[in-house]
Amino acid sequence: MEQNKLYANKLYKEDVRRVAGLPLLWEKLQGRALMLSGASGMIGSFLVDVIMQKNESGLSCHVYALGRDPERLEKRFSGWEGSSFLHFIPYDVKCPIKAVPTDQEASDRGSPKPDEMPETDERLFPSHMDYILHLASNTHPVQYATDPIGTITTNLTGLQNMLDYAEHAKAVRVLFASSNEIYGENRGDVELFTEDYCGYIDPNSLRAGYPESKRCGEALCQAYRKAKGMDIVIPRLTRSYGPTMLMTDTKAISQFIKKGVAGEDIILKSEGTQLYSYTYVADAVSGLLTILLSGKDGEAYNIADEASDIMLKDLADIIASEAGKKVVFELPDATESAGYSKATKARLDGSKCKALGWKPHYEIREGLERTIRILRQL
Repeated sequence: MEQNKLYANKLYKEDVRRVAGLPLLWEKLQGRALMLSGASGMIGSFLVDVIMQKNESGLSCHVYALGRDPERLEKRFSGWEGSSFLHFIPYDVKCPIKAVPTDQEASDRGSPKPDEMPETDERLFPSHMDYILHLASNTHPVQYATDPIGTITTNLTGLQNMLDYAEHAKAVRVLFASSNEIYGENRGDVELFTEDYCGYIDPNSLRAGYPESKRCGEALCQAYRKAKGMDIVIPRLTRSYGPTMLMTDTKAISQFIKKGVAGEDIILKSEGTQLYSYTYVADAVSGLLTILLSGKDGEAYNIADEASDIMLKDLADIIASEAGKKVVFELPDATESAGYSKATKARLDGSKCKALGWKPHYEIREGLERTIRILRQL
């Protein structure tokens, strides 16, 4: 198999090793099993690389990567080919999970091979799992507009399936990756969103499917904590970016970066006065791990840093400058417009996560420049 070029990239390897070298409570993962949905996504794939890198220094954490396309998983993680600590499970999170315990699973924590998977919606999973991270989600505007049902069901049905499995697998902890979108529109009464803020979302709109299902997902987590006695933490991610971004991503920042890497003018489809929080993928993953290993059961945490808050037009200018190009205004088409966030100001207060010991490494300009350098080299 041709190896993913990321594994030969010096800057990317630096990012992975830096996060793997952070003074986190890694001993909680020692000899444990960790499962994550959305393993081939921007956040999930970087997180898998970090855990696997930590395994190189003796962590011995089995990683179970879930994804709908097993070949895509194998290609993405080709740098770890042959490792006994990485397992792929072909799975769509919207399908129910049936955990069937066997003596062999209990002893070696193996996973069924793709050709052994039953041709039904019930998939065979390991009977025990220590940590479960639900990261799978439709996370960009075109998906919100063209697959509104899938956007909601991935966030709700997918989460419920993972929570049901977590209960049967007697998971030590579940992590549900939520979003800055749950805050809705700033009502004009605060500058930064703390975890108890609740802004305005119009539920009677197509675009509401994503933020409302994330909100409901958080409520579902609290219901499972109460009814099932489960331990669950909820990181709230900001608009994330980095070299692991998918080329199909239609978020504004992803479109800007792709144009910058290609040496093309940056297309801005609004006045660009939206003011948002952003996070480089390595910092997002270090935040997730901090919350997983040190967060308090039942709590939500913003992964955000004020040094990466920026207006969209200024973001476009940075990328255009890096590419030696200019910013061009263009009206969005109907599909794009339907998927765009209507929030004009969404800055998150990350002090609660920082109190756990999280320290972001890159502010917005450094993160963007690093992303473009890595993607150009690839």
